[in-house]
Amino acid sequence: IHNLGKKNSLFNQFISEIRDVNIQQDAFRFRRNLERIGEIFAYEISKKLDYQDVEVITSLGSAEMKTLIRPPVLATILRAGLPVHQGLLNYFDNSANAFVSAYRKVYKDGNFKIHIEYCSSPDLNDEVLILSDAMLATGASMVLCYKDLMTNGKPKHTHIVSAIASVEGVEFLKKSLPSTEVTLWLGALDDEMTAQSYIVPGLGDAGDLAFGKKD
Repeated sequence: IHNLGKKNSLFNQFISEIRDVNIQQDAFRFRRNLERIGEIFAYEISKKLDYQDVEVITSLGSAEMKTLIRPPVLATILRAGLPVHQGLLNYFDNSANAFVSAYRKVYKDGNFKIHIEYCSSPDLNDEVLILSDAMLATGASMVLCYKDLMTNGKPKHTHIVSAIASVEGVEFLKKSLPSTEVTLWLGALDDEMTAQSYIVPGLGDAGDLAFGKKD
């Protein structure tokens, strides 16, 4: 588990701004901050990938460089995960992409169940997969989406990315996913959740803040 928010960096400025109720009024800035968070995650994850030596011809000679052997496959959960996904894609711009549609079906008693509606994914066999979402609350949707993606092949490793996570959600992932095959990347880790499974202090509904309220 890598928690980037534990170290002082500009990354924490972006985390602070997506939490701020005043700055949140600007949907464009909220999306852009999530995108920048995704870009920083991409840079940090890139240090864990495999590289090859290549000769690059310049106008004055040649240079020995190290380049990615193969870009990772990028996956996200619609819709809140899209800005983080875009940040990852800005850096891994040659990556194939996967999208999973998941939603909370809320019942009259206030309880809810996560439903997967749709999954579009390339073959994942022997690929490095980066699965991102803005928030990791209970962890239930992340685990369901991960398992649904696994029907498209077995990656050699999966990196799960979340801007803000709850302690409960992280523990659920640790119990539900194979630790040797999954690395978790966080921007911040919060201790509490409401009865409706919103992270506290969290930031609210990331999908609504990024794209407007839904019915």
